[in-house]
Amino acid sequence: MGETGAKGPPSLVRGLGAWDGTLITIGSVLGSAIFIAAADVVRAVPHAGLVLLLWALGGLLTIAGALTYAELGGMFPRAGGQYHFLKEAYGPFWGFLFGWAAFLIIMCGGLAALAAGFGEYLGSFLPFFSTENVLATVPLGRWRWTANGGQLAGGLALAFLTAINYFGVKQGAVFQNVITLLKVGSILVLAAAGLMVPPRARADLFAPLPEGDLLAALGVGMIAVFWSYDGWYGVTNVAGEMRDPGRNLPRSMLAGVVVVIVLYLVTNLVYFRALPVAAMQETPRIGESAAAALFGPVGARLVSAAVVVSTFGCLSATILWAARIYLPMAEDRVFFRSLAHIHPRYRTPSHSIVAQGVWSIALTFSGTYNQLITYVIVAVFLFHAATGAAVMVLRRTRPDAPRPYRVWGYPALPIVVVVSALAFVANAFVEKPVESGIGLGLLALGIPAYLWWRRRKAA
Repeated sequence: MGETGAKGPPSLVRGLGAWDGTLITIGSVLGSAIFIAAADVVRAVPHAGLVLLLWALGGLLTIAGALTYAELGGMFPRAGGQYHFLKEAYGPFWGFLFGWAAFLIIMCGGLAALAAGFGEYLGSFLPFFSTENVLATVPLGRWRWTANGGQLAGGLALAFLTAINYFGVKQGAVFQNVITLLKVGSILVLAAAGLMVPPRARADLFAPLPEGDLLAALGVGMIAVFWSYDGWYGVTNVAGEMRDPGRNLPRSMLAGVVVVIVLYLVTNLVYFRALPVAAMQETPRIGESAAAALFGPVGARLVSAAVVVSTFGCLSATILWAARIYLPMAEDRVFFRSLAHIHPRYRTPSHSIVAQGVWSIALTFSGTYNQLITYVIVAVFLFHAATGAAVMVLRRTRPDAPRPYRVWGYPALPIVVVVSALAFVANAFVEKPVESGIGLGLLALGIPAYLWWRRRKAA
């Protein structure tokens, strides 16, 4: 995974700098969540001060995770990020299990969900791409498969962005950088205008605490907060294509997360200036509702356009880094061997990019992505806990290994990552025991798959 050489098979090119890494981090996190999921936090905790506290706390925990992952990224600056971290700390099976879940559901299912969200908002401007526009219906026994305009728009977006990333990491990074700057700019304009116009509501940050089980409510609110920050670790997967990753990786992760925290807090302040808490709980699209209250129908339409751009940019960033997970798995011969191919001209993991695109598009048209993601949420945070602990495991088992960057406040920050991830898992089992159990069952399907690939490798 090193520099391009004059001889030997083609390899990935280290063409990304700290600026690219920062924008990949921002682009991977900023999607539609701040315009939609922010209302879920208010529904769980109807208190302005506590809502802002949850967003700030989620940001601090994300910083802890980013700095923890940065040490591992500096140790293993290769394409694949978390796959290598788990493999080196616990053995090849655990790296495979992460990569298996990533391809089968986590990453490709996440891309499908983003694509569907993109199509839904695009349909408000172009009715042909509306989710209400049914394009085809096919009876399959007792089940009927239906394709709509929103799914078509999402599928076309995935195909277009897959093609962009196929033709070079720099081309993909430049394109997504432009989109990221556009969506950051749109949020800043909304925030600045929202803070300058007269408020339509006044939120009391120090109002009496809501009644009931406050601790449980805060836990539910943190689920939406964590999902809104998800994607902060994505840039570790392109460490094999970064210049001086030991220096640029932690800088880009920290800078990107800090920018997102500021944007989230300021945007929530605008929401509280626009809508009373009761209205925020009832709206399905809090960004549009807030803009309509402050600026009228034109403002709401502009926010809808911002969501289209923001979701498209998140798709672009995620396609860029997620495809790098399957390349080292294939090179280790525990996944489809053809996915180890690096394009001799474009120096990209071209087969992995195409396979990811095809499966994501299939999930987009299946309509099952939201259910699948609900099932694997437990697995996602179990892997986060294992990765946080990997820093401590490797400090003990490989004390002399080169570490260009060492996580601040060791071992406190890795412990915070592990504890917060396990707390999330425990809360998921309490709130959604059936879905969490099914998720572990889907993860367990990786065991026979791993044994099959190991047997093929031995043969």
